[in-house]
Amino acid sequence: MNFLTIGHRGVMGIEPENTLRSFVAAERAGLDLIELDLHLSKDGALVVMHDAEVDRTTDGAGPIAEKTLAELRALDAGRGERVPTFEEVLDAVRSPLQAEIKDVAAARALADVMHRRDLVARVEVISFHDEALAEIARLVPGVRTSLVASRYGLDVVERATAVGATTLVLNIRRLTLEVVEHARKADLRIIGWVVNTQDHLRLVRALELDGATTDYPEIKRTGRFTA
Repeated sequence: MNFLTIGHRGVMGIEPENTLRSFVAAERAGLDLIELDLHLSKDGALVVMHDAEVDRTTDGAGPIAEKTLAELRALDAGRGERVPTFEEVLDAVRSPLQAEIKDVAAARALADVMHRRDLVARVEVISFHDEALAEIARLVPGVRTSLVASRYGLDVVERATAVGATTLVLNIRRLTLEVVEHARKADLRIIGWVVNTQDHLRLVRALELDGATTDYPEIKRTGRFTA
């Protein structure tokens, strides 16, 4: 498989993260996949935002779970962008997506959309939370899943295989050759995140990882030539 470049929340290094503007820019830059984050609004809408609260990325305040979709729509998510729903992203870009879920409730809502829109081939589901991955795997047969980890040891491999994940998405700052070799023995793919510098990109290529998650589209171009 070719080396994959994955747009982190679109191209959050240059556009407002997790907005349609950011996702369209990632697609135009030729990134192979687009990563995004999902939460449920108070009225059950599957909306795209990283944090559980709206404070950091919008002009509003408070938890997403305490706001209706209409209330979220009223917020400015950066440069006049609005908080998108997952289905709006599906319609705005054609790229394959990595959808990050935070809990079992989001897994169930995502499963409904995946069944209704036949998304098994297009959407890979990722999470830091083992139980969320186990739930989406139960609800959507054949779904591809990845376990994300920031602080981890060799046990991350066993965690991934226990929930049927085929890929690890690992913090590049903590990645070691020992972890890589252990993952390869379990036939797991490995993506490094977040890869925003040439030094990190060289490390990713030296460890022969399968791809890199990045905030910047330039990684797509330079990644071809970095060994």
